[in-house]
Amino acid sequence: MLTHLERIELLAIARDAIAQAVRGETPAPPRAPQGSLAGAGGAFVTLRRHGELRGCIGYIESPLPLAQVVQEVAVKAAREDPRFPSVRPEELSDLTCEVSVLSPIQQVNDVTEILVGRDGVLLELGGNRGVLLPQVAVEYRWSREEFLANTARKAGLPPRAWEDHRAKLYRFSAEVVGEAHGGG
Repeated sequence: MLTHLERIELLAIARDAIAQAVRGETPAPPRAPQGSLAGAGGAFVTLRRHGELRGCIGYIESPLPLAQVVQEVAVKAAREDPRFPSVRPEELSDLTCEVSVLSPIQQVNDVTEILVGRDGVLLELGGNRGVLLPQVAVEYRWSREEFLANTARKAGLPPRAWEDHRAKLYRFSAEVVGEAHGGG
């Protein structure tokens, strides 16, 4: 679990990286991370503008320090999410930023192991891969089956692809750190 100060620092790292990248600057490396921020781990950064998704990119796992992962994926969420144009400087004050720090993934042998609200899902089949964070299923009030179907769609697969015997399913939890409103 992150401390209160680590949570504040992660949001600051993400927010600063986004602002610098959007202004065309190269974000300075985060100061030498301490505690949980120095350990390796996966994270996603989700951006919303007026409550609507504006970008979300992350790494399921990474050997890099968490502080560096958050900085990298924050920039990618603002500039490289293929679903959206790059964030513009005039949008910065309207953005909210959410950082999801992921637990290590665990292979799922039976879908009943997946608990909506606790678990995110990674689905792999063929060369396709889809990931949805735990909070997505809660936000949309999905059942387990709807969550799995939407993870399959995110992977570019048919909705019931998760039932294929070749499909690999993994679950993970996320510690979510977010802002209440835009700023920056």
